[in-house]
Amino acid sequence: MTLPDVVSREEWQEARVALLAREKELTRARDALNADRRRLPMVEITKDYVLTGPDGPLSLLEAFGGYRQLMVGHFMFDPAWERGCSSCTAGADEHSDGLVEHLHARDTHLVHVSRAPIEKIEKYRAEKGWSFPWYSSHGSDFNYDFHVTLDPSVAPAEYNYRSAAELGIEIPEGESMELPGMSCFLRDGDRVFHTYSQYARGAESTGGSYYFLDLTALGRQEDWEEPKGRSKHGAVPDFS
Repeated sequence: MTLPDVVSREEWQEARVALLAREKELTRARDALNADRRRLPMVEITKDYVLTGPDGPLSLLEAFGGYRQLMVGHFMFDPAWERGCSSCTAGADEHSDGLVEHLHARDTHLVHVSRAPIEKIEKYRAEKGWSFPWYSSHGSDFNYDFHVTLDPSVAPAEYNYRSAAELGIEIPEGESMELPGMSCFLRDGDRVFHTYSQYARGAESTGGSYYFLDLTALGRQEDWEEPKGRSKHGAVPDFS
């Protein structure tokens, strides 16, 4: 494994100050991007999606829990699977009660939705000790409409705003593919609007461990990272 060069404190300080200038540029660029995200138009949800929770069916409006905004984590859990996706599990592990409380303070609710039946979801959630709401979209169009379940027999396959052909994805006939993402909704009275969805590596911005690791010398330890030679894990698909 290659390691960073060893230099004097003065040389390190000079290099760090130069990097700080670039970090400040990125912060300003991120602020501008976030502002443009808030300026995006929105689409009214008119389809009556029915989700299922531990207490029975509920609408998308009811999933808001009375809050003004709703964030839906699209958790990969195919109905045929016995366990949820390991990568989605790692991300969900970071959604602590403290995070949820901070979101609630800003009138925002966080839930997860998967296509697996609620019985499998509840069993897995209990095993993991999670307290956040997690609903099943089994039997509804929700996952297909928000492009996190790709099944050409149901709808043209699209992920991260590109077709399956553009992404180089091939889905055998009779099969489907589960993919991750996050969708945001805004409530105005009883009207629900879709404001934003992010997919693939876009979801890193809500997955804390990656951004923590980005501050370290060894980074995320993925094969695609530069400089080479610091990885201990295999490469992950990049649909960004």
